[in-house]
Amino acid sequence: MALTGLDIYKQLPKENCKECGLPTCLAFAMKVASGQVGLEECPRLTDDARGELDEASAPPQRLVTIGPDPDPVQIGQETVLFRHDEKFHHPPAVALTVSDSLDESALGDLCTEFKALEFTRVGETLRPTMVALINDSGSADTMSAAAQMLHSALSVPMVLLSDKIDALSAAATGPLSGARPLLMCTGEASADDLAALAKQAGAPICVAGDAETVADRVEALGKLEVKDVVISPGRTSTAEALQFLTQTRRAALKSKFRPLGCPVLVLADGDDKVAGMLDACAFVCKYAGVVVSNAWDGHLLVPILTTRQNIYTDPQKPVQVEPKLYEIGEVTPQSPLLVTTNFSLSYYSVEAEVETARIPCYILAVDTEGTSVLTGWAADKFNPETITNALTANNAGDKVEHHTVIIPGHVAVISASLAEESGWKVLVGPKEATGIGPYLKSDWNAL
Repeated sequence: MALTGLDIYKQLPKENCKECGLPTCLAFAMKVASGQVGLEECPRLTDDARGELDEASAPPQRLVTIGPDPDPVQIGQETVLFRHDEKFHHPPAVALTVSDSLDESALGDLCTEFKALEFTRVGETLRPTMVALINDSGSADTMSAAAQMLHSALSVPMVLLSDKIDALSAAATGPLSGARPLLMCTGEASADDLAALAKQAGAPICVAGDAETVADRVEALGKLEVKDVVISPGRTSTAEALQFLTQTRRAALKSKFRPLGCPVLVLADGDDKVAGMLDACAFVCKYAGVVVSNAWDGHLLVPILTTRQNIYTDPQKPVQVEPKLYEIGEVTPQSPLLVTTNFSLSYYSVEAEVETARIPCYILAVDTEGTSVLTGWAADKFNPETITNALTANNAGDKVEHHTVIIPGHVAVISASLAEESGWKVLVGPKEATGIGPYLKSDWNAL
């Protein structure tokens, strides 16, 4: 039975040293009990107390590290079923499939393509995380050669999939030695074979099957001192994969069932790439740790990465940009000055429309603690005083000669008081960002 925060607190030094990053030992104990931190964060815990508490206080889902230092992928150690309860901590890795049967030239082209798969959305760079090398050739030597080339060219964490233990071992202990690839044997293999492979390679292992099968296999591996395990439903239907994801997460978090407290790898790399993309998005939403996908095309990959970005933001902390005066394009003292909030979606919506209009502009992002225009106005954070203070703090008057600001149409009601407060001329712009381009080309240019 899991220990309560008070049970854990009784074993702590009770010195409130704050070295764990929390204000008191009781706060630390509560965090440990909820699975949000581990005992290793307390530097003053005695060995005896650590031994008593370690197993009972371990997070319900294990943290698994894949890939070489200094930038490995970490998956697992999630603490909630629903992100609004707290947040999800470790975004799933998106691993793009590569066949080892490709020749050297084709592999080189894929490496170049992989590096170019980089997209910017609301100020964040999105990219695939890993490469999943599939042993289609059936040859250990061919798989090792492909792994060597991919590792040298990309240096990203890798998943190795093969139905042969010797092929996985040759690649993991040869060209990927020390790189901690995730090893998935898709053929028959005993727990002893998998344990030997994991120990020899010093890498995490993935076991596949239904929930009962993987639970038994995880327990068997645990007895063989193999702890870094990822589980998978294998190649199955979308409905069965989603059921596996949900059942295992609930078993780990609600029932504290340790054998299913492992991150999950799912396969979304079928022949129908559009269906695979939709599956991948669903798996990201429903607890996947690694999504293996063949979505090499940008129009298929972006929805997966966007879904991951949306799901793995902190719902209790608005996504913000730095509140300041931004210069979009080659601005001049005659360029228009638009005002918005520092809520990321608001700011980047305005920025995108300005760039599309190809009219150089200043954009003043007012600090509303990451709230949108109407929310900031309703909370009295986007008002004549805060806008005036932002204009002054950013020396806007020294950068634009016309001393005119354009405010969102939704807050037209503050235009008169803003003009009085700031001494600037105030124009009321469109209510929606999509109207900015036409407004700048007609109304602004007509001034």
